[in-house]
Amino acid sequence: MTETPAPSSVTDSNPALQAARAAVEAQREAVREFPGKAPALVRALQVLGDALRDAGDAAGAETIYLEALEAGEKLELPADAIANVRTSLATLLDFNGREAESLPYYEEAIGNHEALGGDNLEVAAQLRNNLAMTYKNMGKFALAEQHYLRSLETLENKRGRESESVACVFNNLGSLYYAAGFPDQAKEMFEDGLKIRLAVLGDKHRDVAQSLCNLGTACHELKDNEAAQQHFERSLAILEAQLPVEAASYEAVGQDYLAMLDVLGENAKATAFQKRMEKALAAV
Repeated sequence: MTETPAPSSVTDSNPALQAARAAVEAQREAVREFPGKAPALVRALQVLGDALRDAGDAAGAETIYLEALEAGEKLELPADAIANVRTSLATLLDFNGREAESLPYYEEAIGNHEALGGDNLEVAAQLRNNLAMTYKNMGKFALAEQHYLRSLETLENKRGRESESVACVFNNLGSLYYAAGFPDQAKEMFEDGLKIRLAVLGDKHRDVAQSLCNLGTACHELKDNEAAQQHFERSLAILEAQLPVEAASYEAVGQDYLAMLDVLGENAKATAFQKRMEKALAAV
């Protein structure tokens, strides 16, 4: 069985890590005497892996998660314990640029959570959303669509249509269709997501601004430039009202808006907005 790596100079003074390491060693000792204590060891390893991940030690966290899975495969454990470890390992690999390696862990974790049923179905749906993003980034659009649609079905059944999690999947589906070259379908998804977000979050929320920006991009692709400008301008108004918190988003959307105006030859409007944006950001 893999052993815990020695504490690194970056993390060995962290009280939470010290406590997590001590708990793992205590559970290892307990398992040597009483093998039935193994579930507690797996859970202690999960806590240590999470603490290492949060401290920025991705390699250490991966080692610990793999040890937990190795222990779990040899023993009969509660299904939720293994599901949680696989979830943590999948997201760790995915968010550290190792998408292809994360895929089997995502698939196994989704299967585990779906088998558990109940609230775990929502966890599985969120993992499908993550997995779909990974497939999209890898250019596997059909697989991404499949997982987004299954995620959407589960979340609508569990939470109803008007929920932020459902709106998020609609937005992600729109981005997928746009990347795949289907702006009509992208626009439809962005519109559905925007409608839900307006109902759930109100018309001044940053996520509403994101939906408006996405919808503006799709409209521009479809040559509906009047609607595109309106959506961009609504998005920018929401974000500008929330400066300085939304400065990065405001600038990013503003640059997209300027790029569109440049394509359309709207030089006067572009110049006026450029000055307005620079003034707003300078005040921040």
